[in-house]
Amino acid sequence: EVQLVESGGGLVQAGGSLRLSCAASGFTFDDYTIGWFRQAPGKEREGVSCISSSGGRTYYADSVKGRFTISSDNAKNTVYLQMNSLKPEDTAVYYCAAGRRRTLNAARYDYWGQGTQVTVSS
Repeated sequence: EVQLVESGGGLVQAGGSLRLSCAASGFTFDDYTIGWFRQAPGKEREGVSCISSSGGRTYYADSVKGRFTISSDNAKNTVYLQMNSLKPEDTAVYYCAAGRRRTLNAARYDYWGQGTQVTVSS
């Protein structure tokens, strides 16, 4: 059974940091790209960052470049999203997903986690 389990969300003040984790199981981790997406109330799901598990190549949305860092621990089948200098507009439910292509197009992803809430207060 494929599972993606996010953790690490919470409430933080603007300027603070959080680290999200995405633990994957049930598929060959090295064959997939893991992406982070977010969705705020009333808004469409937005691609944040992704990493190819085999080569470690990364990609970031312009809105988070320089503030967020994605990394992968292949021994643990886990991907992390370190979020620094958080802003109120980063408030959303954050999802991780697994897909075959290094893209921030959500339609390209096959498996999804249940999401974790990140709230940034001003």
